Parts: sequence; structure tokens; C-alpha cells
Amino acid sequence: MRVSDIIAGFIGDMLDELGGSAELQRAELANRFNCVPSQINYVISTRFSPEHGYIVESRRGGGGYIKITRIEMEPERLLIHTVNAVGDRLDTGTAAALVANLRHHGVVGEAGARLILSAISNNALRPAEPLGRDTLRASIFKQMLLSI
Repeated sequence: MRVSDIIAGFIGDMLDELGGSAELQRAELANRFNCVPSQINYVISTRFSPEHGYIVESRRGGGGYIKITRIEMEPERLLIHTVNAVGDRLDTGTAAALVANLRHHGVVGEAGARLILSAISNNALRPAEPLGRDTLRASIFKQMLLSI
């Protein structure tokens, strides 16, 4: 198992134990997992982003901390929040994270998640100009979510 997976698991367990919100100190986590603080930043930015259903606040300095809060919403509200969060462009990585979050919260099932990801994949969008794919992907993704 990679260090980033271990760190993400630890933070996830802390959030579960503390009711969905935890304050962490980057330096303490880096010491605990014998890694550099930038590794902690990487894990937080890739695993605990708004696309994954989290709000991250940070304060720099000697007593600085990172506060991570799990967003809990009813399925309908999460669906609308996701549509509004997409914007005009959507890359495949962000789309996958958004779909995983919707799947995790029961908004879409496994088959629906696979269907959405297939419809907005680079293979499906191959006929479109490469520079326009992210725009087309965003439009298709939002329309699919609005139809749920």
C-alpha cells in the first residue's frame, strides 16, 4: 500500500471518529508518516477536495492547521450542488471524482456511474475537437445529472 493511501485512510478514519470534521497539523502528520509536508498537501488536494465531498480550510503559520469537513447533503441537494459546481469545462479526472462522490452518497448506482463515465469518456468524445472536449463533457455531464 502506498504512503498516500495510508495517509488518506488515516484522515478518513479521523473524520469518521470525529463526526465528519477534523483539524490536522500538516507537520505532525508528516512526522507520523515519515514523509514531507508536501505529501500531506498532495493527499488532501487529491482525496479531500470539494469534488470528493469535502471542504478544506487551512491556516498557515506556527499554529497553523488544516480543517477538513465532510459535506453531508440529501441526494437531491447534492445532485444540484454537483451540477452547479461543474462550470463550463470538465476534465476526466474531476468528472471521475464527482461521479465517485455521487456514487458514495447513493445518488447514482454502480450501473448509472459507469454509464455517465462512459458517455463522457475521451473515447466517446473522440469525434469532437480535442480543445472542445472538456466543454462538451461538462455539458453532457450536467444534462445527464439533470435527467436523474
